Amino acid sequence: MYSFSACAFSHFISSLKGKMRQGLPGVEAQLLMSPSIRKNVNGNSSSNGQTRQSAVLILFFPDEDETRLVLIKRQTYEGLHSGQVSLPGGKWEEVDGSLEQTALREAFEEVGVNPERVELVGRLTPLFIPVSNMMVQPVVGFTPEKPDFHPNLQEVDYIITVPVEQLFDQKNKSVRVISVNGSPITAPYYNVNGEFVWGATAMILAELEAVASRK
Repeated sequence: MYSFSACAFSHFISSLKGKMRQGLPGVEAQLLMSPSIRKNVNGNSSSNGQTRQSAVLILFFPDEDETRLVLIKRQTYEGLHSGQVSLPGGKWEEVDGSLEQTALREAFEEVGVNPERVELVGRLTPLFIPVSNMMVQPVVGFTPEKPDFHPNLQEVDYIITVPVEQLFDQKNKSVRVISVNGSPITAPYYNVNGEFVWGATAMILAELEAVASRK
């Protein structure tokens, strides 16, 4: 297991860039944190002609002697992802031009991260989200300093920043049974300061963990 605390932020980022250039572990890694059932109410489990494109930003930043990652707790609302912990992100819009621009725009709108301060590292494997019929592109980036966060309280209840070492500590991973549409499913999850991080976000983080943990 890679020791995240053993290196400075710049070393972590340099190492991550090199490991991403080796290729991505892809779906195999994502499935390590997949719920037992991944389909929508119509039974769809793969993308189709109505699938929309979206992107999320996996943003690292230094905080004293730690490398941290940004998550958000979504507001409670009448919707599919109400109250869930996720990565900053959202739907692609024509104004974006690229999914990288989508990730940067959404991060700015949701948590106030200045896009001009973000250096992009690359992409992880796209992940289809059946419940919202969305194909999400994870984009990896970093800022050289801790961002001046400003959560959009219409969308974000609060911002969560977690040390990478803590996030990927095996003691903070488990499985629980939850009810989805009245049916019980098993859901692997990351425990982030008592927050239940599961579903698509956990699957994206699982591939990130697999990449970052390479020797």
